[in-house]
Amino acid sequence: MPINITMPALSPTMEEGNLAKWLVKEGDTVKSGDVIAEIETDKATMEVEAVDEGVVAKIVVPAGTEGVKVNSLIAILAADGEDVAAAASGGGSAPKAEAKAPEAKAEAPKEAEKPAAPAAAPAVSVARDNGFVGNASPLARRLAKEAGLDIKAISGSGPNGRVIKRDIEKAVASGGAKPAAAAAPAAAAAPAAAPKGMSEDAVLKLFDEGSYELVPHDGMRKTIAKRLQESKQTIPHFYVSVDVELDALLALRAQLNDSAPRKEDKPAYKLSVNDMVIKAMALALRDVPDANVSWTETNMVKHKHADVGVAVSIPGGLITPIIRKAETKTLSAISNEMKDLGKRAKERKLKPEEYQGGTTAVSNMGMMGVKNFAAVVNPPHATILAVGAGEERVVVKKGEMVIVNAMTVTLSTDHRCVDGALGAELLGAFKRYIENPMGMLV
Repeated sequence: MPINITMPALSPTMEEGNLAKWLVKEGDTVKSGDVIAEIETDKATMEVEAVDEGVVAKIVVPAGTEGVKVNSLIAILAADGEDVAAAASGGGSAPKAEAKAPEAKAEAPKEAEKPAAPAAAPAVSVARDNGFVGNASPLARRLAKEAGLDIKAISGSGPNGRVIKRDIEKAVASGGAKPAAAAAPAAAAAPAAAPKGMSEDAVLKLFDEGSYELVPHDGMRKTIAKRLQESKQTIPHFYVSVDVELDALLALRAQLNDSAPRKEDKPAYKLSVNDMVIKAMALALRDVPDANVSWTETNMVKHKHADVGVAVSIPGGLITPIIRKAETKTLSAISNEMKDLGKRAKERKLKPEEYQGGTTAVSNMGMMGVKNFAAVVNPPHATILAVGAGEERVVVKKGEMVIVNAMTVTLSTDHRCVDGALGAELLGAFKRYIENPMGMLV
């Protein structure tokens, strides 16, 4: 019997993804564990492994397809000893449904009033299983509606003439598609989705035509916008700042890096200031456990370990890989783990469990020359530490002016569970570890 390969759910919250690339082609033999495709989620590109063995009889969803719904059919595998052509033509449950499609297609003109009839799509199985309605992707339809375009007037460049995102972008840039009849109601509905923002029509009226280009939001940007808007609307933020001296930490860092053992003529580790900030924040949460919490409407979630997320800037947005149980790890382990996570984050190769969750976060903009800033708490965290640039400053000690290396850090807290006094206590513990860094080694 043919084996249906469906769109996997790569995280508990995933509803759809983009089928970025097929690593096999029709006729290829695959074994359990073979990587067969790459799927793009909002923040990562994940590899999909085959669960069963067999021959790829049919690729249902082409590479490059966007908005593929979880559990929809993407390919058919012929089991061992099964006729490949028979499997491709409809041995499985999904292909059987395809056999009825031509009949539905013939009736489509009689039922033109039903715009969602899947039989209208030339690639019938994709139209039904993958969430496509008519001969356009859901993303293309939404973008066309938002831009006030008639999608029927747009020529598709996707598989089987399907209208995809780039076709909408081209139509918007050229102004060549007729306005859709439903454009006005759609524009009117836009403010309801984002009550505190201006609609696109309202924004574009403020600028001369041709003085801008429209860049559609990708999945990552939408996720960031949604989560941070939710954070600011639901979390009462409270901010605590302190200046921290760095001379002792910089001296210890240099000593540890100079004494690092070498492997294959390279040092086994190279500590950064940020590595030591991560460790200090984790130890501070260990020492002030009442601040290592998450808020829910019914309970305070008190965490047993400090899982520290670290903000990493990547093209198109931001992702926060997590150092789990950071309070238990050595500085060298944190450093090497962070380098690996940071590299794979920029390649969008992180697994969901490597960036989802965590109990706090660190956002360091010091390397960009930023002196101080306040970060937005990212639920379920109750705290986030914003780290500014280290610099030489003049301070007064025992009545005399001296020059020290120092930086400003700002702790943002969820005031529902970490109030001002508790936040100050946590920041005080962090300051002690940074200014007396030997305490991080014992």
